[in-house]
Amino acid sequence: AEEKLVFVADAKIAALNFDEIDADAKGNWINQSNNDFDSLLPLAAKSAKLATKPSQEKAIFKLFSLGVATNRDDWAYDFSKLTLGAKAKFFCERYEAEQRRWVKSGGKGKISDFVDRTIKWTSELESHLVRGSTLSYSDQNIRESAYRPYTKCFTYFAPLISHRRYQQPIIFPNRDEGENRAIVVPGFGVATVFGALATAQLPDLHFYGDANCLPLYAYREDGRLDNITDWALNQFKRHYKLPSPQPSPASGRGSSKAAGAQKAITKEAIFHYVYAVLHDPIYREKYALNLKREFPRIPLYGETDTTFWQWAAWGEELMALHIGYENVAPFKLNRIDTPDEKSRKNAGKAYVPKAMLKADKEAGRIALDTETTLAGIPAAAWEYKLGNRSALEWILD
Repeated sequence: AEEKLVFVADAKIAALNFDEIDADAKGNWINQSNNDFDSLLPLAAKSAKLATKPSQEKAIFKLFSLGVATNRDDWAYDFSKLTLGAKAKFFCERYEAEQRRWVKSGGKGKISDFVDRTIKWTSELESHLVRGSTLSYSDQNIRESAYRPYTKCFTYFAPLISHRRYQQPIIFPNRDEGENRAIVVPGFGVATVFGALATAQLPDLHFYGDANCLPLYAYREDGRLDNITDWALNQFKRHYKLPSPQPSPASGRGSSKAAGAQKAITKEAIFHYVYAVLHDPIYREKYALNLKREFPRIPLYGETDTTFWQWAAWGEELMALHIGYENVAPFKLNRIDTPDEKSRKNAGKAYVPKAMLKADKEAGRIALDTETTLAGIPAAAWEYKLGNRSALEWILD
């Protein structure tokens, strides 16, 4: 830094050569991109989300939403359904007790100094207490959640306890009201490397970056609605003019909707096509700068619908794998158990191996604890990444 100051102090400005830099159309002064990104189909847009007429919905998805922000994960999440239920019930009872105590006191003083800090309070929850909002426990509010990539747990999904639910009640309604799938992409400027991951459960805000959720359906008072716009469907139909048979996913995991004889392009097929494109390495590399700053845009590959259906089949197969990862046959690893005799002898019956979860990528090993190691992990397993971390690293973390 001092060398630069000395240079500036000694240099004659008139003798220096300068390059003129102008901001691009979007106000970017550095890391400017020079490609066809703006000509692609917008994945989502606020203008389409707020549009009141179908003709104004000029994006592939109508609705998009952030994931659930609880602001009290210790109270609102747990891997055990029973433990979560007990925590949520205690939380509700404590809130109601504090509300009665507040009313009995005459409601004087500063609420933030009044409430018992046994549970996690936010300024909004304190405001609810002052306004007299009730909070009652119900087993029906316990839902399965996508907490982190490939990490499910239970959440208590209800007003007041879930600090910000955003549009998730419309995307993933009560369990008996219908199912859904959603593509999640990270928020702008959050992830250093772009990625996308599908889920069929309520996504947490930090499921992947600051999760932007793009669902296949939306559930409103008049029932289930397609979230892929008519505008998007018309764009795809107009581009892919020639019908042709659709190929099946190579593994057979995809459903017959993308692999059958039906030739008409459907909104669900567009959903799968988008998922495949978002995982295309060439697409990610070409538009890397754009994807860091704004919602993705989607190219229309090829000229006939043969290409469309191939990408849709790939996307469907990939989505089935990502959502149904728990049903995939486990890769055969070598489990090595080496008893720590010294520690066992010193601790006696109370001995429990110390958790480690330490990975050695080069050796293809993961030490689970001081006694147990998994070996034979293929190098390719570390190459599948979500952002700048591999899926294995997400799980170990």
